[in-house]
Amino acid sequence: MGESVDQMLRQVEQAKELGADLVEIRLDYIKNFSPRQDLETLIKRSPLPTLVTFRPKWEGGEYEGDENKRQEALILAMELGADYIDVELKVANDFYSSIQGKKPEKVKIIVSSHNYENTPSAEEIGNLVATIQATGADIVKVATTALDITDNASIFQVLARSQVPMIGLLMGEKGLISRVLSAKYGSYVTFGTLDAGEVSAPGQPTVTDLLELYNFRQIGADTKVHGVIGNPIGHSKSPHLYNAAFKANNFNGIYLPLLVDSVANFINTYNSPDWVGYSYTIPHKEAGFKCCDEIDPNALAIGAISCMIRNPIDGKLKGYNVDYLGAIAAIEEGLRGLGLNGSSNGSGSPLAGRLFVVMGAGGAGKALAYGGKQKGARVVVANRSFDKAKILADKVGGEAITLAELANFHPEDGMVLANTTSVGMKPRTDQTAIPKEALKNYCLVFDAIYTPKWTRLLTEAQESGAAVVFGTEMFLNQAFVQVEKFSGIPANKQLIRDTLARNT
Repeated sequence: MGESVDQMLRQVEQAKELGADLVEIRLDYIKNFSPRQDLETLIKRSPLPTLVTFRPKWEGGEYEGDENKRQEALILAMELGADYIDVELKVANDFYSSIQGKKPEKVKIIVSSHNYENTPSAEEIGNLVATIQATGADIVKVATTALDITDNASIFQVLARSQVPMIGLLMGEKGLISRVLSAKYGSYVTFGTLDAGEVSAPGQPTVTDLLELYNFRQIGADTKVHGVIGNPIGHSKSPHLYNAAFKANNFNGIYLPLLVDSVANFINTYNSPDWVGYSYTIPHKEAGFKCCDEIDPNALAIGAISCMIRNPIDGKLKGYNVDYLGAIAAIEEGLRGLGLNGSSNGSGSPLAGRLFVVMGAGGAGKALAYGGKQKGARVVVANRSFDKAKILADKVGGEAITLAELANFHPEDGMVLANTTSVGMKPRTDQTAIPKEALKNYCLVFDAIYTPKWTRLLTEAQESGAAVVFGTEMFLNQAFVQVEKFSGIPANKQLIRDTLARNT
């Protein structure tokens, strides 16, 4: 996508160093394009096989000039040794008429269709593939726009049964999974960008992410699909941890960020045996609970899940909650670090008998309140909606207040505070749900948020003299449990810790 031949050649070298197999040369981005001179230089000097694309404005590209000259440049690219050229379906018949069957043997013509509005049904895409194939295309390319993550299923269905070489992908953040799972469903190629900020189509991952984060070369037809279901989800570090753990265990699985609007629609759409396990995060822990066929007793008591696994025998989905295990263990460790033990010999929980304030009454709030009750804490639930706080507080035998009341809530010193709301999470890192002045009443503050690691809440808590426990500790403890549940192999805890440290 460079604006000059020299810049493009540098990018081609970079692509090779990063591990790309093929490079797409976008002629429509070159300023002052000189067809013969520029193409000869680019094709002859490229260390990788070349796919030459000259995308016009009417198909989402940059070229606005004469159509005949555009097609002449593509013909010239064939003659000069390009390995592939991309021709848009709208002009494919004209293009084939103009070359009259004269095509170098090594060149493959990709005939492409781009839909920047939506994703049609699998049946409509199948008909489109047949139309493209009828032009004489060597390779069919269909790119659509994902309005919902379930749209990817239409392309997956067509790819899986395609009898011709086909490239199928969806644009946009909700189409990311089509680019990663292209290797599972048989797409001829997938596209990655060199840098996160430079994409030729919306939602493109980087080459580095494809190869190193998603272990793209290990993905095949039998790869088991896992992921974290949330909205938003781009901030999640889970794919870094789980994919590294899967690779270390030689487990044939992939773990994806899943930007889901409706959990029920997602679960109903991706119901094949290969879609086997999910982590749940904000705001879908309770929605996931409702989609389970079976629920672990702890998750049932909490009323929310953080993990879902498909039974390989009967296909039923079972929900678990490991939030409370991860968070409570981290909080107990923090309290012990202050010299606070649960009994004279230190064998009990340091939370026992302590006032434990949980901010938020959603899925994670339920898990923390339940965990606190299990450890003998006196639980107070603070939530924007008093009614939701009251429902949860009643379940755990605790007290309910509103978040606004926290500013003046001071029944005793040495309380423990746990934030399970999204207040303070990227990108709104300047926010906090409790005034700094109120934090002096707490001996320890825990924040379930881990992006950023140092939230405003934790920074102000430390400045107020409280010990702090990072959301990363809960996150790590969850990962240790879930990696084993997904893969059946114990997690390499140090590897997971090191991976998170490198990515935060």
